[in-house]
Amino acid sequence: MDPYQIMMGLILLLTPFICWFFTFHNPSMRTPFKKWLQVIHNQRYYLHAMGYIVIIRWKSLTDKLNEPIKLKTGHWTEMVYSLEGNFTLHVQEFFLNDSLTAFLNFHYLFIYLFLIYVTTVYFAYTGDRDMTDKVTMNYLLIYALAVPYYLFFNVEVTSSWIPGMESLLYHEGWYSVFYATHDPLDNAVPSLHVAIPFGILLLNYLHVKEKGGTMKEWRHYRYHIFILLNTILFIFTILYLGIHWFIDIPLGMIIGGIGALFIHHLQPRLRNDHGSFFKGFTTKKIRQHLLVEGIITLLLLTTILMAVQVQTETVDERVSFQLGPDDSRFEIIQKFDPGKQVHSNVTNLHDSITMEIVVIMVDLAPPIMENGSIDWNIARELGEVYTVEPESTIQLVIDSPMVFHYIMMHNPSSADTGDVIQVRILNDYHEDLMGQAIFLSLASLWMTGFVINRIRRLKKYNRNFYDSTPSHLWEQE
Repeated sequence: MDPYQIMMGLILLLTPFICWFFTFHNPSMRTPFKKWLQVIHNQRYYLHAMGYIVIIRWKSLTDKLNEPIKLKTGHWTEMVYSLEGNFTLHVQEFFLNDSLTAFLNFHYLFIYLFLIYVTTVYFAYTGDRDMTDKVTMNYLLIYALAVPYYLFFNVEVTSSWIPGMESLLYHEGWYSVFYATHDPLDNAVPSLHVAIPFGILLLNYLHVKEKGGTMKEWRHYRYHIFILLNTILFIFTILYLGIHWFIDIPLGMIIGGIGALFIHHLQPRLRNDHGSFFKGFTTKKIRQHLLVEGIITLLLLTTILMAVQVQTETVDERVSFQLGPDDSRFEIIQKFDPGKQVHSNVTNLHDSITMEIVVIMVDLAPPIMENGSIDWNIARELGEVYTVEPESTIQLVIDSPMVFHYIMMHNPSSADTGDVIQVRILNDYHEDLMGQAIFLSLASLWMTGFVINRIRRLKKYNRNFYDSTPSHLWEQE
């Protein structure tokens, strides 16, 4: 069993106890067992389960696009590194501890899945229909919002770029296969481990604020504090484990904020709380929405296309990885269909050090990482070994379909020399998927436009930003 299956099994096992614990102070909040099926049917909670299936499929489609389009989209890691430097490396080195690493590895996956799935169950169990709707859409729509940034503004994880930084999450033997096959390791910005829980926190605040209450008086305040504390711990975790940059934190909060505002203002219409969904729609309003939100969407799309153009023109100047003395890193080649190949050009940009490379299937790699880092001696025994001379390029042909591969790189220089090898890797999947990538991104661009337009209109009518009342009712007041 992989980590995901084990974690989900634990969550399913613990869900009843979790719901019981957070309602212990007020048992009247609990929905009696004999009414569960009735509530699920009456509140249409089966649609929420379908929503999770949709996002799993959406994520799968996005991940399949990510690697093949990188020849054109490139990445922006060098720019982020120029702003932040070794900040996250200093965080990791200061707190480095094996027990802490093991705990945070567990927390990073388990609590993240917990917040995604159990939060929906908790609000449904306590009879809060509106919050059940909102936290379910939170995962679906915040991931959708992140799609264009993942696809077109790739940033390598910190442990792939900062010399000397350990990949404490990705190199942990038991987790290595799971993360390699579910995470391309180049979409660090924004952090969904920040965006999704922050979205829940903001949804809680918007909901309570609109109802005229205070957070401390809210019946779900204990659960809210639980999410807040774990969000703070996530912020530390993603820096410490060698995953995210500091800039991912505010950017994740922005994505979570846009998602929460969109959901908060949309949910009452979806539930027909103010009449039918289309009530109040007029030709004039539709034109206004199309104009303002269309312009914002077009501006964002233009920004994406300009970014792609910059990356395409600078492909020959691109640096993919930085390896410090005795450092080992890896590039993931995702699985592809039978009859196809991936051609990888690996360039050693150093002027005097010969770099070593091992190509190995991901499923065979756990022994290499079982001690929490890449053991290059074991890697040489298990995989096919190549050398790349200084300032030269080697072309690798990956022709085993339907499996993930690592291209592992090693800087053999000693720590005394302090030489850093810069590496360029260009993978050609021989697929043109840019059209699909742009299409999948349009939902995010429109949602952003909707939120900006909604806030603008609320301000124009001197209404609070958390007022989710449909606009046709404003005119009647």
